[in-house]
Amino acid sequence: MTIRVVLADDQPLVRAALQMVIADAPDLEVVGEANNGSEAVELAGSLEPDVVVMDIRMPGMDGIEATRLITGGPGTTQIIMLTTFDDDDYVYAALQAGASGFLVKDMALDEILAAVRVVAAGDALIAPSVTRRLIKDFVGRSPSANVPAPRRTLDGITAREREVLTLVSMGMSNAELAEHMVISIATAKTYVSRLLTKLHARDRVQLVIIAYEAGLVTP
Repeated sequence: MTIRVVLADDQPLVRAALQMVIADAPDLEVVGEANNGSEAVELAGSLEPDVVVMDIRMPGMDGIEATRLITGGPGTTQIIMLTTFDDDDYVYAALQAGASGFLVKDMALDEILAAVRVVAAGDALIAPSVTRRLIKDFVGRSPSANVPAPRRTLDGITAREREVLTLVSMGMSNAELAEHMVISIATAKTYVSRLLTKLHARDRVQLVIIAYEAGLVTP
């Protein structure tokens, strides 16, 4: 099945580069391009793409607000945020808006394509450098900040699930979990789903934070 993609970036050269690479991928297809957040929201509603690759900073409506509107709608479109810097101040806002991936523009184009496939499959992906920044920022935030409530214990999860949580906090995808643990991808997905349910986490980003709070990982 072909993964249908919308590109949203106010820089034509960025869109052109992504379009050119995606055109060579037999399982990916660009079905629309947007120059700003408003256009991205409109295209997401009319075309119902699988994934929108969204620049975080655009004139008019930015990528964060566009992401919030798209993910808050009735569709199932997934969002990958693109930024120029991996220490962008908008990391938290983008993830809280519902983005499933957060990548930096200096990543290799084939890595961005791989991220599109991961997110389209229902997984979440954050560049390792962004994950490190995420944990570092979380450490310095006050208890009143808009972050998940502290969970200092991991009651109710098994030793195997604890291992999965640790690996997820290191940025591993379901496929990487399966390879590392010598299990099937379906089993890896099941483990992650159980963790999300047991720990009352919305997504993998919250699992990373929970892993930090529980002392499984350190910044």
